[in-house]
Order: sequence, then structure tokens, then C-alpha cells
Amino acid sequence: MLTDQNLPSQFNAVKDTDEYIIWFGRPALVPFLFSGIPFLIFGIIWGAIDYFVFIRNLKGEELFVIPFFAIHLFPFWGSILNMIRLALVYDNTSYAFTNKRLMMRSGFWGIDFKALDYDKIVDLEVNVNPVENLFGVETIKASSGGAGDEGRRIYDSFIAISNPYEVFKKIKEVSVDIKTDWNYPNAMRPAENPGYKTQYDPKK
Repeated sequence: MLTDQNLPSQFNAVKDTDEYIIWFGRPALVPFLFSGIPFLIFGIIWGAIDYFVFIRNLKGEELFVIPFFAIHLFPFWGSILNMIRLALVYDNTSYAFTNKRLMMRSGFWGIDFKALDYDKIVDLEVNVNPVENLFGVETIKASSGGAGDEGRRIYDSFIAISNPYEVFKKIKEVSVDIKTDWNYPNAMRPAENPGYKTQYDPKK
């Protein structure tokens, strides 16, 4: 539980006045950068095929197609730019969950915030790849969208965080409490409800 002494300032700009930050964390650097490696490998293979099969064999009179290949090589350029982007956004990247939602902070030119309310979460899972396993970190993925409709689901992730299973269990616990509270059938909600915790207190 975060106290006033170690309360992070990264989410102050978007946090509600009655919102409590229960957990805050940042990704591990190497696994975070590794998340761009699959795209980088694809881009390098794409670029190698273009170069060795086509570009290297161009004759002088065929050089007019170079602009075409500059566009066609976008997966190659894009994969390199993506790695640069990950390196630049790392310092601005942090995650938190509160008594209301999951929150993600990132940004390259400026600071971007993204939030996912608990009632929008339809699935929550912990994923690990070999590099994350080496560094003792894992990724928590929360999906939102139409239940049973994988094509419409949107995934938000806490990438390469420490103690992922503790964080996972706490998110599930808070999510169940908050969803039950929101869905409790009471047309005139009192400030306190003896049937359930109508005001979630993260300090309890």
C-alpha cells in the first residue's frame, strides 16, 4: 500500500481528488526494449529480401524505382524507429492501479495517459517471455471489448514489472470489490451500505 510519503507524482495530472493509488511500478529496461525485437526481426528480414533480391540487382536504367523501394522498405525503417521510440519513451513509462481504474503513462514528444476502468476489463492474464524470465519480471495484460469477440478486444499491458503475481491478485481483488459495489442494486445509494462496502477503502 502506498503512503503519503511515497505517493508517486506521475499520475497527479489525471488522478481524481477521491482516487487512491494502490500500486505503482515501472518496467525493467532490457525486457521493455525487448518487446520491440519481434518487429525488428521482421523488419530486418523484409529489408534483406528487398535488398538482396531486388535492389542489389537494379541496373542503371532501373534506378527510377528507388523511391518505390524507399516506401516498400517501411517495415525495415519502421522497426528501427520503433526501437528508438521505445528507448526514448522508457523514462516516461510507468503504471499504476487505483480504487477506480488501471492507469498507464508513456510518451515521446509529450506525456500520454491511458486508463482502463474496472468495469471494462473482461480478461486479465500474466504473460512471460524468456527475456522477462531472465530478469524476474513479467507482463500483465488486461483486455477490454466484447466478451467472446476476440477481434474487438483491446489489450492494455503493464510490461516487464516486478512481483507480477502479487499485482495480478491485487488487481483481481480490487476489481471484484469495485464491480460488486457498482453493480449493487440500490436505487438510492446511501453513503454507507451494510450489505456491502459501498466505499472502497484501500487502507483496509
